[in-house]
Amino acid sequence: MGRIAVSVGATLVALAFALSTFERWLARHRRHELVWTGALALFVIAAAALATGAGLGWTGSVFRVFYLFGAILDVPFLALGTVYLLWGARIGDRVALALGLLGAFAVGVIVTAPFRAPIPADTLVQGSKVFGVLPRVLAAVASAAGAVFIVGGALYSIARQRRARSVASNGLIAAGTLVLGASGLLNSVFDAMSAFAVALAVGITMIFGGFLVAATPLAGPGGRPASAPGNTTGDVNGAVSTPRLTARTG
Repeated sequence: MGRIAVSVGATLVALAFALSTFERWLARHRRHELVWTGALALFVIAAAALATGAGLGWTGSVFRVFYLFGAILDVPFLALGTVYLLWGARIGDRVALALGLLGAFAVGVIVTAPFRAPIPADTLVQGSKVFGVLPRVLAAVASAAGAVFIVGGALYSIARQRRARSVASNGLIAAGTLVLGASGLLNSVFDAMSAFAVALAVGITMIFGGFLVAATPLAGPGGRPASAPGNTTGDVNGAVSTPRLTARTG
């Protein structure tokens, strides 16, 4: 029961996060905010699949949804938001086209990949135990490359700005990404589903906290909101919000 509650909680936090970025996009129509909203929606779907598997039992279809949206698609599209933020629409559109093609390829692979073993209903199985090489390679490359890029972008923002708010927001984002990526270490303490649920909830909460720290206006004279120096648009200053589901690729 506890794992279900934690999984549902992570899903709700991610949904709140997605609505926050979508609200910002509606106000300013900046592409990186729309891309982040889409990536967070992918995260919500994957987290909901985890909650479904924990509560109702795992099936092949539920596992495919979790693996596709959580392990493969989510992180690259979060990184795409960073590309738009740091390098603009021209480069971002090119990367988006490439990611769209690769994403379509990944969808085809995961939908058609045969299972090498039955999916256990009561636990989150490792990808290496049920999938062949290609799905696992896609998950490993997407997760690792995206995480390195996102954490690197957060650290770059800290080094470039050196303001307390930047350090706090980007530090939370980087730490939350590492927490999500380290979910495998929790398997030594909890069973698989509990480990992923705990990592999901803690990581997404830390990342959402970093976003809120960056997005909250500073109080000016008389208590009125004032933009931080160099942050007149209210952006997350190059930080990449990266809720990341790490499927067990083995």
